Amino acid sequence: MATLKYDIVENIGVLSTNAKGWTKELNLVSWNERNPKYDIRDWNEDHSRMSKGITLTEEEAKVLKNILIDEFK
Repeated sequence: MATLKYDIVENIGVLSTNAKGWTKELNLVSWNERNPKYDIRDWNEDHSRMSKGITLTEEEAKVLKNILIDEFK
């Protein structure tokens, strides 16, 4: 299995914490030394393990923002 390289460029915020101490976070992450993308997933305390998540380009994040603004008007 290939090694996955990641660098959390910016921790934007914690959305929630589960009973095991993992946090669901919104981060800007560079995957395999590529341009950073917005990323939502669960992380353990030292960010050495992660769950499956979703990554968004800047354009996708802007669309999601507008959808959420419209949803909560």
